Amino acid sequence: MKAWQLTAHGEPSKVLSLRELPDPVPKPREVLIRSEGFGLNYADVMAVKGLYRDAPPPPCVIGYETLGRVERCGEGVPAELLGKRVLAMTRFGGYAELACTDHRAVAEVPDGMALGEALSMATQGATAWYMAMVAAPVQRRDRVLVHSAAGGVGQLLTQIALRHGAEVFAVAHGAEKMAYLKQLGAQHVIDRKADDYAARIGMLLGKERLDASFNAVGGTTFKKDLKLLGSGGRLVLFGGAERGAGGAFGTLRFVWNMGLVIPIFLMMRSKSILGVNMLRLSEHKPDLVATCMKEALAALAEGWLKPRAHPLFPADQLPQAVELLGSGNSIGKVAVRW
Repeated sequence: MKAWQLTAHGEPSKVLSLRELPDPVPKPREVLIRSEGFGLNYADVMAVKGLYRDAPPPPCVIGYETLGRVERCGEGVPAELLGKRVLAMTRFGGYAELACTDHRAVAEVPDGMALGEALSMATQGATAWYMAMVAAPVQRRDRVLVHSAAGGVGQLLTQIALRHGAEVFAVAHGAEKMAYLKQLGAQHVIDRKADDYAARIGMLLGKERLDASFNAVGGTTFKKDLKLLGSGGRLVLFGGAERGAGGAFGTLRFVWNMGLVIPIFLMMRSKSILGVNMLRLSEHKPDLVATCMKEALAALAEGWLKPRAHPLFPADQLPQAVELLGSGNSIGKVAVRW
């Protein structure tokens, strides 16, 4: 099979190589999927840089998701999955023509569903659904902050929050992203480079406070968000984009900027901090993760969850796709077609 192999850590164009590798063989409870294409996630960007500790050491094939047909079933897999077109979450190995994964981590998708839209509902769809519907459910009239609101997860969080009657403070950067978020219906769209987002939100809130923050950035934004939360507020951390530059010193600075949290103060102020790592969750609660992906797919089929996808990259342009995602200039889902 052809697969994109991460050979070292560094610039995508220098460390990602398209190679012929042995076909994988499904283990018990696994399916083998022949991929039409695969999606990218910010964790992939971090893995390429060597900043994602859960990624396997090079040389390896990374990638969290694929879409294609089940070509082979391992022992203990329902026979009716054979030949089905499925969306699948993978624990790495997604950047390949063939990928194996636990059969519980797949969901059937109709033939007419577009590749980019369907892939939006895998890792990113499951993450958004888990956070906004399970871990920290958004309620009517909640005041909700969404960082990276035009990104793959952020666009879905914004739509879920609006669907439930929340007041959304959407933070992103760039005129095109601002226009997109206004089109989605976000009541407050804030350019993070034009304004101090925290000062801007504080002014908009007046005497009120936020009920929830969905934060994919971390670092200096953590303290700011915590101050913006009111009683009963939830700060949901699901990424560390601010860590993406500066090597080892950048990591130390990132941790330092997060500061120290004293639990008794959280109790006294009735605030919550939730950390979300879907890889860890999939290890211990794979059925829950699969359910979140399937329910996100159902919302897509119903028409109220409408992910935006960047035009698909051809398979030979994966490094360019990774560079685009890492630049912060993409809107919505970034995906590759074989």
